[in-house]
Amino acid sequence: MRFSSTPRGARLARRLAGERLGAWGIPYGSDVHDALVLTVAELSSNAVRHGHVSGRDFRLRLTAEGTAVRIEVTDTRADRLPTQAEEGPPLDQDGGRGLLLVGAMCDRWGWYPRPDGPGKTVWAVMEVPIP
Repeated sequence: MRFSSTPRGARLARRLAGERLGAWGIPYGSDVHDALVLTVAELSSNAVRHGHVSGRDFRLRLTAEGTAVRIEVTDTRADRLPTQAEEGPPLDQDGGRGLLLVGAMCDRWGWYPRPDGPGKTVWAVMEVPIP
């Protein structure tokens, strides 16, 4: 799905991802659903805040891979790359903890250069318990 690179676009991505996960049988309000939706929110927010290029959208892709859900968010800015920090920012600083949350909730995450133009795709994978 494509979304405008705005806070409204990030909110819509989060909401539509929650609906899709529910349709896949991951119950609303469950810990897994909440963690996946929070991951979508963080990656989408980062695409808007750090990956924004005027007039260009970001993309969200959700896929089921066996017993895992993969989230991919693609933006069009190649010069601001995510880093895997060991520690968060100082406690008195607002922001800067999103990827720490993603790393704590998901089994793995990373990024790769966008294959069809400038930018990057940030991805996260979470194993989902099968009832």
